Amino acid sequence: MIESVSHITFVVKDLEKTTALYKELFQAQEVYYSGNKTHSISRERFFIIGGQWIAVMENSEIVNRTYHHVAFKIKEEDIDYYLDKIKALRLEMKPPRPRIKGEGYSIYFYDYDNNLFELHTGTLEERLSAYRAVDQQEEESSA
Repeated sequence: MIESVSHITFVVKDLEKTTALYKELFQAQEVYYSGNKTHSISRERFFIIGGQWIAVMENSEIVNRTYHHVAFKIKEEDIDYYLDKIKALRLEMKPPRPRIKGEGYSIYFYDYDNNLFELHTGTLEERLSAYRAVDQQEEESSA
């Protein structure tokens, strides 16, 4: 049985640049740096962000942008703080997707290597509740 998410890995072109970004934007705690060793497939660094192990590996072959992403939970009152940080770091923001009322607010942005991140104010419980409410309204209006 699955216990939890073990770790999330991102592949980046410049390990140093990404390290600075993670520390500045996410207040990441660096817990490992391989230096020139390659115990895995390339040089790597490990971070703890919001209690989650994030692995970053260096490789010049970066894939195109997709909607694959990691969403970190933030408080609603911190939205402007993160918007300011993202702008100061000159990261490209992606317009938010359409939202159902009550599912939370999201900020989407790409890092330097086209990895998509989301900073989200909602919880799973809030999203499911919002979806149920919309589904119930649609059922009632079609009946």
